[in-house]
Amino acid sequence: MTTVAEILRSKNNAQVHCVAPTDTVLKALRLMAEKGIGALMVLDGEKIAGIFTERDYARKVVLLGRSSGDTPVSEIMTRAVRFVHPGQSTEECMALMTENRLRHLPVVEDGRLVGLVSIGDLVKHVISQQQFVIEQMEQYITGGW
Repeated sequence: MTTVAEILRSKNNAQVHCVAPTDTVLKALRLMAEKGIGALMVLDGEKIAGIFTERDYARKVVLLGRSSGDTPVSEIMTRAVRFVHPGQSTEECMALMTENRLRHLPVVEDGRLVGLVSIGDLVKHVISQQQFVIEQMEQYITGGW
């Protein structure tokens, strides 16, 4: 069973990008574009205030005719943040993401944000595991052991 901690260790860049609740949506979008990511944690000091995603932008700014330059992230971020702990399994993460239609899960340890896992991180891991099993089976079948 693979844990969230193992997924975080395997990521090339485990840095979590964040904005403040008072930052504008435009500032958040620029950071997301620069980093090539689809979500930002919103931190008030060290406390998680919410999460800001591309989905939040599409549904709460664009569709409502708001201005990205005038709207603070706090007005459109998702406040009810679901999170996981480093010891939780990837299966638990996938179930939580599927049940709640989430693409990103913050990782919290001792009340502190320590990482962020995406559905892409989990899918990449599953594919890697499957490839390993396939290679092992091929070796067994062809007598490579």
